[in-house]
Amino acid sequence: MYRTTVKIDGMMCSMCEAHVNDAIRSRLKVKKVTSSHKKGEAVIISPEALTEEQVRSALEGSGYSVTGLAGEPYEKKGLFGRK
Repeated sequence: MYRTTVKIDGMMCSMCEAHVNDAIRSRLKVKKVTSSHKKGEAVIISPEALTEEQVRSALEGSGYSVTGLAGEPYEKKGLFGRK
């Protein structure tokens, strides 16, 4: 699993967050996506690493633009994620 943090320009409200989440969910294979207009970012949990080009393509035509991307391996923490 991978966690990708995407900096996104153009989100102004919670409806913008929902639009970004829907665009990402409908075009990319993801387990979870959450967006914050206050932070100007979306955090995506996915089975495979995502590229900036994939995320840009998913948001194409939405009015939002990717300004940066950082990815890292992700391990679920908590009671059932412990080793």
